[in-house]
Amino acid sequence: MSAEETPIEDFLASAAQAAKTILETVEKDGFIHVFSHLDADGVAAAGIIGKALFRLDARFRIRVTQWIDEKIIGEIISDKPQLVILTDFGSGYLDLLNEKVPNFKVLILDHHQITGNAENENFVHVNPHLHGIDGATDVSGSGVTYFVAKAVSAENVDLAPIALVGALGDIQDKYDQRKLGGLNEKIVEDAVNANLVKVEKDLTFFGRETRPIHKTLATTTSPFIPGISGEESASVAFLNSLGIRLKEGEKWRALRDLTDDEKKRLCSALADYLLSKGLHFEVANLIGHVYVLTNEEPWTPLRDAREFSLVLNSTGRMDRPSLGIAVCMGDRGAALEEANRVLDDYRKNINKYLGWVMEKPERMKEFENIYVVYGENFINEKIIGTISSILSAGLPNSEKPLIAYANIENEGVAKFSARTTDIVTHKGVNLGEVMRVAAEKCAGKGGGHNIAAGGQVPIDQIENFIKIVNDLVGKQLKGEEVGSNNNT
Repeated sequence: MSAEETPIEDFLASAAQAAKTILETVEKDGFIHVFSHLDADGVAAAGIIGKALFRLDARFRIRVTQWIDEKIIGEIISDKPQLVILTDFGSGYLDLLNEKVPNFKVLILDHHQITGNAENENFVHVNPHLHGIDGATDVSGSGVTYFVAKAVSAENVDLAPIALVGALGDIQDKYDQRKLGGLNEKIVEDAVNANLVKVEKDLTFFGRETRPIHKTLATTTSPFIPGISGEESASVAFLNSLGIRLKEGEKWRALRDLTDDEKKRLCSALADYLLSKGLHFEVANLIGHVYVLTNEEPWTPLRDAREFSLVLNSTGRMDRPSLGIAVCMGDRGAALEEANRVLDDYRKNINKYLGWVMEKPERMKEFENIYVVYGENFINEKIIGTISSILSAGLPNSEKPLIAYANIENEGVAKFSARTTDIVTHKGVNLGEVMRVAAEKCAGKGGGHNIAAGGQVPIDQIENFIKIVNDLVGKQLKGEEVGSNNNT
């Protein structure tokens, strides 16, 4: 970076370089193979790059997957694409790519911590960490992909809302009052200026467009309200005590249907209730920034960007990512209808898995520095990340990270997902580093962000891995370095 350029200008220059690589490939009628991660951010990134390539009349294929492994490498080698694009992952696989496919043109659009050092003129790497920008809070994988798509053509500004959906799916609303900041703020500006998004201050409960208000209260985990979260009858009683009607005629009222006065009463009563329980931090989370997608139908899950992200997450986690990609690319017919059905199934699965974990104490154990959820063969490995996110929000001791795992028997590996809070990262814990170092010690692979990370290790290494993670978190809490520092 030159002295005159800011980190943001430098990042945008790298996005422009990536756009140039795409345009050159399309001009030569080259075949492009896109691989993307399967969470909400990854599906959003796939949708953004898919729409941008479709508009260029490019020849391309998109594949959504959990990680890059020998199978994916095998596909690249046999397909011989003129360009490989990796969205929302890739920065953790530099050594593997350099070893196996060094002569392929590879474009990496990622925001995860960087591991390995594969200097290769065939690789074009766009990642905020390369410019000193925090990829955990300031821009997501779909955001990185959006900046590249926008550099390809100004027409792609209409994909800004999808990038915001991806950022919220990756829980990047870490600024004051659950606001998106950093590079994400530039995407918000693009979306607002194009009249595609309206930013409001409101109660931030999930389901403001679609869920009956009593169900919204009962299912909230952010903030977690003891005695009301998970208790529908208590939620109904609480609303009745405030004189808030649950129905308008035959129709259940959602949060969006409440009057300003009702919202004020509800917010004030919840604040008093949380303070009476000593939960001062949660009170600050009641009101926040809400991102409304103005072109979407009211009372539908796509109207609120946080709800939209759950739709995408469910399609990726339930092995139906093509539906999520189609919705991101503009399908509001059959694909959306089917995606909503997948979302219902996803919710049922989550409730089933949460119930199963809570059924027996040995399924979630507390260690000295971490909690561990033993998902084993019961929890689907594609949903283990969601389960760890929900459970980590309601831990008895929020100052300990949580790791959860599920076995993938046919591959002989266990998939781990780790989550923690801002409080813990401020004390020096970096889960991306912990998971990477611990996995490497157990013949596996890991990485991610400081606040959320993942990994996979051979099944016979599970207990060893848990012990190492517990030790590494303890070391970081004491201010010690763990492992090498080859991640930017």
